[in-house]
Amino acid sequence: MNRPSETVSPEIASGLDFTDLDVRLAELRRIKDRYTAIKRRAGPRDNDDWGNIPLESSFRFEPESDRPDGLIIGPRLCGLNFRRFLEQTPLYVNPVSSLLGGYFTVFGGTVTRWDEDAAPYDRLKPYHEQYNIIHGIQAAHHFGIDLGIGLELGFGGLLEKVRRCRSTHSAPDIEFYEGLEHAVLGIQQWIRRHTAAARARHERERDPFLLRNLEELVALNERLVQAPPRTFREACQWTAWYQMAARIYNGSGAVGRIDRHFLPFFRQDMAAGRLTEADAILHLACLNLTDPQYYHVSGIDEQGGDATNELSFLLLEAVRRLHVPANVSVGVHPGIDRGLLRKGVTMLFREKLGIPRFFGIENIARGYARNNVPLEVARTRAQVGCHWTCLPGREYSLSDVIKINFAKVFLAAFDDMMADSGTRAVARLWTLFVGHLDKAVAVAADGIDLHMEFEHRFAPELVLDLLCHGPVEKGVDASHGALEYNTICVDGAALATTADSFAALEQRIEREGRLDWDRVADALARDFENTPEVQALLSSVPAYGRGGTRGDFWAERISRTFTHLVTRKPTPDGWPMVPGLFSWASTIPMGRVTGATPNGRNAATPISFGANPDNGVRKGGPVTPTSLSTAVAAVQPGFGNAAPMQLDLDPGLVQDERGIHAVEALIRGHFDQGGTLINANVLSKRMIRDAYRHPEKYPDLVVRVTGFSAYFASLSPEFRKLVCDRIVGGAADDEGDASRVRADSSGAAVQQQPPQPEA
Repeated sequence: MNRPSETVSPEIASGLDFTDLDVRLAELRRIKDRYTAIKRRAGPRDNDDWGNIPLESSFRFEPESDRPDGLIIGPRLCGLNFRRFLEQTPLYVNPVSSLLGGYFTVFGGTVTRWDEDAAPYDRLKPYHEQYNIIHGIQAAHHFGIDLGIGLELGFGGLLEKVRRCRSTHSAPDIEFYEGLEHAVLGIQQWIRRHTAAARARHERERDPFLLRNLEELVALNERLVQAPPRTFREACQWTAWYQMAARIYNGSGAVGRIDRHFLPFFRQDMAAGRLTEADAILHLACLNLTDPQYYHVSGIDEQGGDATNELSFLLLEAVRRLHVPANVSVGVHPGIDRGLLRKGVTMLFREKLGIPRFFGIENIARGYARNNVPLEVARTRAQVGCHWTCLPGREYSLSDVIKINFAKVFLAAFDDMMADSGTRAVARLWTLFVGHLDKAVAVAADGIDLHMEFEHRFAPELVLDLLCHGPVEKGVDASHGALEYNTICVDGAALATTADSFAALEQRIEREGRLDWDRVADALARDFENTPEVQALLSSVPAYGRGGTRGDFWAERISRTFTHLVTRKPTPDGWPMVPGLFSWASTIPMGRVTGATPNGRNAATPISFGANPDNGVRKGGPVTPTSLSTAVAAVQPGFGNAAPMQLDLDPGLVQDERGIHAVEALIRGHFDQGGTLINANVLSKRMIRDAYRHPEKYPDLVVRVTGFSAYFASLSPEFRKLVCDRIVGGAADDEGDASRVRADSSGAAVQQQPPQPEA
């Protein structure tokens, strides 16, 4: 077991000129690369690239509980043990970084915290299995904070606020306030411990530059234990402490519009001569290194005006020059600063990191306003997750958590139709599908009610509560309705799989008569074994995303129906639900439990990705960027929860200003059609195939997996294959290559024959 005082500090290369920003960033990147290699050896990771430092020795935390089962349940025990964890966890001091601190592991995963004896949901579990519903019961975080609260109050001010509000509430609220107080006291002590460790590291340091940096870190962090930040560097450091604490507590990773929050500090320091743009780039890069959380730049203000400022550019520059995974989004709207959009697109192609993402903030705001939210309020939403936005500190949403597998719903309907002697027809199959989908939505709603009733009693959102409007003032956890808006997101998954299944049955059975229902049912039951002709017929029907196909018709119909079922009424306890289309990293596990489907997909293989069409040459032709953009825009639910477009482009597409302009036009065109979010990769098909076969050759390759970016070599083999298949437009092991696509200056996609050598 690690001693409470253990400090991890990296070995620093000697003889470097740390006054050179690029030299300093390169050394920080080298240190991160070493940590990434250690984490990779520990096993694959199919989600965000977190900033945790791998421990080469063991650290074991023993929780304290007054329960017979030893679980940490309830606000007092959660807060107390979080505080104890921060008092014992090893410390991290990197003398090259302009910010102090690091973290090693997550406290929230140490125990099981949902008490099924107190809140059973056995009655829902058969439906969770039948429809493959990710139910959201016991889900943590997945909503956004108002960073401004923390930057204004500091940790000392937050503690004073908790104690003041506690004094005005009666006994039933005391345990909640005890938990909040423990959380703040734990963070403060954690900072003190790091400051002492930095002072000790200073005593051993010989490099004059690093000595001065450590002195500065000690001084500013001694102050930040109590006081709010005064300078840009202090604002970055305070935010780093908070976002690491939130990550440690329960995995939260949403910060939001930092170019807006940090702007007053930046302008003040620049005017006073205390800061240069190079300094700002360094501090922002170090903030991303502590943990690459979800940041949002630009976008709109409450009146719909452009919110771009100097920091919007500098944050992009910081992640560009650091060149590691990051989750930065650019808010796009008709009045966006074209220079920022140009910088984002240029960076996307030149750096090949899948950074930044682009989201249609005005479309999201107008959609969210349909939930009886004033438009000026809806426009304050920040992009803070894989595919989701949230009102900072005012909205509890459980975004990107609850998901319904349309393909499993489809198969339930198909089995029902085949099991009785009634009419076998696509029209009847659709009626049965809608009935099962209605039931799945109702089951998800029941799970939401259960979560909202009990989660606060088991695992309250103590760290996020501190930077929200309502929980501290009311003595009520965010998961129990303390925030002003509670719009719970419900996503549909396997859209293309299901739409193409309807289209294939309609085409091959009813329109052509080349197959019959029994033959298809038998082929599905056998997972197409010994029936390759059936699979070939079904999989070659013109699919969703090709433009004007029956696959497009069914995708739009499914989305409209799902949207209606989710929005027509709240949950039984009155919580509004907001529809979206996204599968996140669940594409593979959802596919594992889904049988063969009539679009020709084999059992246990991945379902279709998010709102995107399926790839593959046997789907009625390639999906061009323009047809992809049109298809995904057409299926948007339109209530503020996104249906992202995953756009995978070849680097040869943009070789000059004309190409940059074409991609800008493609992005603007998607949002003009109603799109909400674009997650993009720019990678050569040849390179991604080689990286799939030999990941060890590409330790630094970063890909946009879904809404998050990660090192390709750190993904599991299954996920590497999924990403590769998506990018090459077919099987990862297939040497063939579909026609490459270029975009003309209007954003229209043009097929280019014959295929040219790739960059």
